[in-house]
Amino acid sequence: MTQTPIEKVDAGGPAASAQTAAQPRTPGETRRAAAATRLLDSSTERGLESLALGVGAIAFVVAALVALIVFRLQSAPIAGPGSIGQYAAIASGVAALLAVVAGRFVLRQGGRRSAPLRFLDYVDIAALAFAHAVIAVLGWTLLAVILEQSFLGAEVFALPVLVLAGAAAALSAYIAFYSATHMDLQLLAVVLAVFLVLGVVASMMTASDADWWKDNLSALGMSSNASSWAFNITIIVAGVLVTTLARYATRGVPTADERGMRWVRTLLVVVGVFLACVGIFHVDDFFLVHNTVATGMVVAYAALVIMLPRWIPGMPRAFFAVGWVFLAVTVVLGIFFAVGYYTLTAVELVAGILIFSWIVLFIRNAAALEQDAREA
Repeated sequence: MTQTPIEKVDAGGPAASAQTAAQPRTPGETRRAAAATRLLDSSTERGLESLALGVGAIAFVVAALVALIVFRLQSAPIAGPGSIGQYAAIASGVAALLAVVAGRFVLRQGGRRSAPLRFLDYVDIAALAFAHAVIAVLGWTLLAVILEQSFLGAEVFALPVLVLAGAAAALSAYIAFYSATHMDLQLLAVVLAVFLVLGVVASMMTASDADWWKDNLSALGMSSNASSWAFNITIIVAGVLVTTLARYATRGVPTADERGMRWVRTLLVVVGVFLACVGIFHVDDFFLVHNTVATGMVVAYAALVIMLPRWIPGMPRAFFAVGWVFLAVTVVLGIFFAVGYYTLTAVELVAGILIFSWIVLFIRNAAALEQDAREA
């Protein structure tokens, strides 16, 4: 920070009195004030790092104090109902959600986002915050289950309960705040992938029907228990995130075919909307609608793969080849299902992985193409 030199005036004049009251008394106070301003300046990386550490520290204190009330200085099991793992997962989810909201607010206050927020912007922030919260909850829950299997019959003593609860919430809040303040297309694609995988796997592990896989993947969302809610909400939020990626990823990609770029954006939004509809319209209650949107999602993906070389010719040829390979595998799997060689669940799982892998690769290649165009 550049400091203005102190001008010399008469000691007894009114200007001197005003200047003395307005500025720090000593050079040391001036340096400390300048350092504090830099540390809390959200427009600098050091300022954002300091804010992230502050958010983590607050999460640690609050989570530890609430754990003190919940566990009453008593030992707790590692995983399961009433465990430190369950508490740490819930506390981390809440901390991550609030940290994302705080991070987006800090960015706007710092001047990085000056345009007024629209309805879709609020939806994007809500989906992003929810995704980080779910990742935190499922991640810590999975870790607790693994540790419980490693330390059979062990309990966590009272003081470590407080420390572990606070540490889990602090780490989750720190990562979520950093993610929210450094969010770009490539990071958003990673968040989408991790969120979708954790949500679907958690639904599989907690499914009340052990034979769900004999029907189809959508059978996970047919019941009314927690597993069904987890699956459907995961699919809905993932669809919202895909539409967010579609709107932002196609803004600055250089291409001479503006009409083609609009088609790319529209088809990606269709994939996201149809994916959300898969979670909204359960296969047992809305069979026709559910299958229609699921099929429409594959058709939109196929149109993207086929027409992308014409619409965005600047994309790497290797990416075009990957798209054709993914599409060919999807078609072959469909044929295997039609002749009874593969189950529908296997086809849906593999095709879903391929489609979302292609979307993530598209985001990364589009971002690289945009960056090269800026540097040229």
